[in-house]
Amino acid sequence: MLRDSFGRVATDLRVSLTDKCNLRCTYCMPPEGLDWLPNAQLLTADEIVRLVTIGVERLGVTEVRYTGGEPLLRRELVDIVSRTTALTPKPQVSLTTNGIGLARLAESLAEAGLDRVNVSLDTLDPETFKRLAHRDRHADVIAGLAAADGAGLRPVKVNAVLMRGVNDHEAASLLRWCLDQGYELRFIEQMPLDAQHGWSREGMVTADEILDLLSASFDLTADDLEDRGSAPAERFLVDGGPARVGVIGSVTRPFCGACDRVRLTADGQVRNCLFATEESDLKTAMRAGASDEELAERWIAAVARKRAGHGIDDPSFLQPSRPMSAIGG
Repeated sequence: MLRDSFGRVATDLRVSLTDKCNLRCTYCMPPEGLDWLPNAQLLTADEIVRLVTIGVERLGVTEVRYTGGEPLLRRELVDIVSRTTALTPKPQVSLTTNGIGLARLAESLAEAGLDRVNVSLDTLDPETFKRLAHRDRHADVIAGLAAADGAGLRPVKVNAVLMRGVNDHEAASLLRWCLDQGYELRFIEQMPLDAQHGWSREGMVTADEILDLLSASFDLTADDLEDRGSAPAERFLVDGGPARVGVIGSVTRPFCGACDRVRLTADGQVRNCLFATEESDLKTAMRAGASDEELAERWIAAVARKRAGHGIDDPSFLQPSRPMSAIGG
């Protein structure tokens, strides 16, 4: 098992397929974009599947989430998903995406065995979308969500980040729209993972503020707090249920003590936390001829060094040098 020194076991593997993205969301990267990793540094499709296979068949991974950057930009995505869902035991396989291109690929991904999707959507207003993402692609995201739902990739989850003075007034309308569409909404606190290092605690819309904004329009009741387990979202019944909304307070309500996630970057580095400053290289050993057993041992040793928490509240906290797009959500 991928067990750390605090007794936590990593069963949820997040795999970044690329650091590239076709949006420029202000909380992630500058409008001009970033210097992408050279293709030679990226794991090949075969290398990705090999490492995922080691995770599933040897190390107890039960859930695989493909992320980016934007994973829909990875040409071999459908093949990677198909090969992952063919593993024994079969893991739950999901995708976190900005939704651009999902209308074209949803059916193929469903046929490949993908279980569900998380789609980022921060606003219902196309003009606000352009302001946040620096691209006029709002309609594509809406179409991608509908296609995912139509292909049976349910529950379709929507991830939203509220920015103070930009879209925080849309909290209630986003929830109402998701309820009407049958999507599950998750609000996520803005995290210090932007390439510009412009994040500040004062500028962040906190989980408490999000709940206050929602409570002005809805009756929220805490749901299954004792059964939350390792889930990052605190869930609330909306107007008595059965519909729910989630709030992920990564900064102000950390859930590190129950974390069961481990990450693999697009260039083959193991990361124990989004906010980690250390990585463990599997790619170099793999390309040098390491066996599956040797790679598994390296992975076990990497997770054993996982820290107790992300340490954002510690005065010595340093934002990771890699932005979110290069880590994988």
